[in-house]
Amino acid sequence: MPLPLYLLAMAVFAMGTSEFMLAGLLPDLASDLDVTVGTAGTLTSAFAIGMTVGAPLMAVLARDRPARSSLLGFVLAFLTAHAVGAATSSFPILVATRVVAALANAGFLAVALTTAAALVPPDKKGRALAVLLSGTTVATIAGVPGGSVLGTLLGWRATFWAVAALCLPAAIGVLTGIPARPVETDEPGGPTLRAELGQLKRPRLLMVMLLGALVNAATFASLTFLAPVVTGTAGLGELWISAALVLFGVGSFAGVTVAGRLSDRRPGTVLALGGPALLVGWPALAVLADKPVALLALVFVQGALSFALGSTLITRVLYEAAGAPTMAGSYATAALNIGAAAGPLVAATTLGTPAGDLGPLWASGLLVALALLVAFFAGLDGGCDQHGPAAS
Repeated sequence: MPLPLYLLAMAVFAMGTSEFMLAGLLPDLASDLDVTVGTAGTLTSAFAIGMTVGAPLMAVLARDRPARSSLLGFVLAFLTAHAVGAATSSFPILVATRVVAALANAGFLAVALTTAAALVPPDKKGRALAVLLSGTTVATIAGVPGGSVLGTLLGWRATFWAVAALCLPAAIGVLTGIPARPVETDEPGGPTLRAELGQLKRPRLLMVMLLGALVNAATFASLTFLAPVVTGTAGLGELWISAALVLFGVGSFAGVTVAGRLSDRRPGTVLALGGPALLVGWPALAVLADKPVALLALVFVQGALSFALGSTLITRVLYEAAGAPTMAGSYATAALNIGAAAGPLVAATTLGTPAGDLGPLWASGLLVALALLVAFFAGLDGGCDQHGPAAS
C-alpha cells in the first residue's frame, strides 16, 4: 500500500480519538464549565450531527479542489477547533467548536475515502480503506484510553490540546505525502454534481448505505452503554471499562485488517459468515455479561465482527457509487454517522425496560437482525463475490 495511505490514517487517528474521547471526560468537563453531565453530553450529539450533515456538504464544497489542499484545510480547521475548545471557558463556544470539528472531520473523511480509493488499483479499494480505517481502530485502542488518562491527570483541556498537537504531524503528512496534482476524479470531464447526486436514486446504493447505517447503529448502541455493563452486571472495577474498550478496539483492528483482504473480491462471504455471527454475538453478550471472562472475550469478538462488516459495507458503497467519484466518500461517511447517531438513541429507550443495562445489547441484536433481513431481501449474499465493481 502506498505511503500516503498511512499518512491519511494518521489524521484519521487524531480525529477518531477526538470523536470518542468525551466518554471519559464529561464529569470533569461539566464541573469545570458549570453545566450538568447531561448537558455536557450534548457535545456528543453535536459532533454526530455535524458529521452527518458535514459529509455531503463538505464534499460538495471540496469537489472542484485538489485533494491535497482540501485535506490540509480540513486538518487545520480541526486543529483550530480543538485549540479554541481547549482555551474557552464558555460551554456554547465549546459546542460550536465541536460542530466545526465534526464538519472538518466529515469533510476530511469524505475526501480521504475517495482519495484512498484513487491511490490504488480498482481491485484494491478494500485493502486501501482498511489501512485508512485502521486510524479509527487504533484510536479506540490507544488514543481514547490515553486521552482519558491524560484528562484524569491534567484535566480535560490537556486532552483537547493533545488532539490539536496530533494534527500537526498529520498536516505535514498530508502536505508532503499527497500529490499536489488533482486526483483523477477531479479532472475536467467528470460527472456533474447533479449526476453524482443522482446516484442516490439507485436502490442498490441506498440499500448498501442502509446496511452500513444499521450495522454501525448496532455497534454504537452497545459501545456507548458498555460501561454500566462492565461495572454493574459484571461487577468489575472502573479500570476494567478502559480494558474492555481496548479489547473492543483490538478486535476492531483485527476485523478491519482481515476484511480488507476479502471485501474487494469476496464481500458476500464476509456478510454471509460475519452477519449471522454478529447477530448471535450481541444476545450472547447480554446473556453472559455477568461472567467477566466471557464478557471480555465477546467484547473482542463483537469488535472484530462489527468492524469487519462495517468496513466491507463502506467498500461496497464506494463500488456502488462509482458514478459519483467525488461524492462517494461522503455517502459512506453520512451512512455510518447516521448509524452512530441513531444507535445510542435506540439503545437509550431500552434502559428503562426490564432489560436494564443489558437493553442496549439486545437492541444491537435487533438492529443486526434487521440488517440481515434487508440484505436477504435485497439479494446481497454470497453471489456477489466477484471481482471489483462487478461484485456490487
